[in-house]
Amino acid sequence: MKRIKVLIWVLCVELVAVGGWLGQAVPFTEQWPIFEALRTTASIIFAVIGAWLAIIYPERLKLSFRTPAGNGDRPNGTGWTQLLTPVVHSTAILSVILILGAVAPILKHHPPLVDVTYMRGASYGLLVTLTLWQLWTVIHTLVPADVILTRDSLEQQRTVIMGSFGTASNAQPDGSRDANRPA
Repeated sequence: MKRIKVLIWVLCVELVAVGGWLGQAVPFTEQWPIFEALRTTASIIFAVIGAWLAIIYPERLKLSFRTPAGNGDRPNGTGWTQLLTPVVHSTAILSVILILGAVAPILKHHPPLVDVTYMRGASYGLLVTLTLWQLWTVIHTLVPADVILTRDSLEQQRTVIMGSFGTASNAQPDGSRDANRPA
């Protein structure tokens, strides 16, 4: 697993470098719609996770993100981390894009200290970085749903098992049922 993570990091760094190099030829006016799409995606993730917190959390998520029995039913910090990680990352992505949206017009009207070609490359490298970061964030929005589904499946299995113990406890050793016990 560690090798896969290293390979993914190397691939991401290469993509950013290639994006920065090849992006030098892409004017900022063509890059900005992609930044806006990233801003929209980050906003949607922020809203969806916020809706999960507001609507689902009080009932289902509260149960799903608790520590195992025997720990005093204290909430599991990992569950909150899994749930809030996409929100935090979406907020960071939104912040970077909002700052860039404020700084870009100023840089367009005042000649930068660095050649415009390099600025375009840096901007495109940032675009690739934010896109990869957003992709990672989108994938992490699935983690809370997976936790809920796993816990729900375990609860259903537990209910089935406990139900089978209840019907077996009414049976006599010879297989007949005790007439005094309800079935």
